[in-house]
Amino acid sequence: MILIVDALNKHKFPMVLDQMFRLRARVFAGRLGWDVTITDGREEDQFDALDPAYVIGLDEAGNVIACARALQTTGPHMLSDVFHAILDGEPPLRSATLWESTRFCVDTQRLGRGRARGSVSHATSELMLGAVEYAMRSGISDVVTVIDPVMDRVLKRSGNAPYDYVGKTVQMGKVAALAGLLDCTEERANRIREVAGIEGEVFLGDEEALALPVIAAQVPRKSPLESYCDEQIAAAETTDERIAALKLKAALADKIRSHSQVGA
Repeated sequence: MILIVDALNKHKFPMVLDQMFRLRARVFAGRLGWDVTITDGREEDQFDALDPAYVIGLDEAGNVIACARALQTTGPHMLSDVFHAILDGEPPLRSATLWESTRFCVDTQRLGRGRARGSVSHATSELMLGAVEYAMRSGISDVVTVIDPVMDRVLKRSGNAPYDYVGKTVQMGKVAALAGLLDCTEERANRIREVAGIEGEVFLGDEEALALPVIAAQVPRKSPLESYCDEQIAAAETTDERIAALKLKAALADKIRSHSQVGA
């Protein structure tokens, strides 16, 4: 199941993002040995501060099992600012309809082998499919992604082979790195579905994701009074009614805060 988290809904999913950054730390620093910055067990970089979109794979309980980051190429991105040696002197690719996909990883500790649901292979294909279909829905025509030769082979086996490559292959630390181009089309999505045997909708809506057990357990519960205030705000038909309902909610929040400070 795929959840998209971006600037519009990230306030709803802080714990999902925390899981994602911790998975990235385990994969890129721990398993792959990349030279990345780890803070409090989380791997984040300067591009995470640019409000990218995250394509996040969840299991049935709501645990993060896979993730990838999608970032516009019209501003700073990894190929232009970090992996520019791949471009071999050519100018960075920049277009409103060309996005960059990075930080693709899967939780091999939580998932099993094989091709069934709950396997590394299925989670990988579902994440690829989610990334392609999210791009199509967002008006993105192509994706550029920096990969190593192993990931290049995974893409090809999954029906998701790059249609072209950018620049040259260069050594980046312990591994070689190259940049592939992928078109975001129904044909590509259908190939991934056919190879992996994926049918139906893969995306979760926000409310569906919030109802998953692991995520629901992390969401603070509203008191009956808070729920009542929200209902009054939603039902307000005039500006005066809305202002009155907002004032009531603010007064309630102040009272709760003052009680918690006394208890502390």
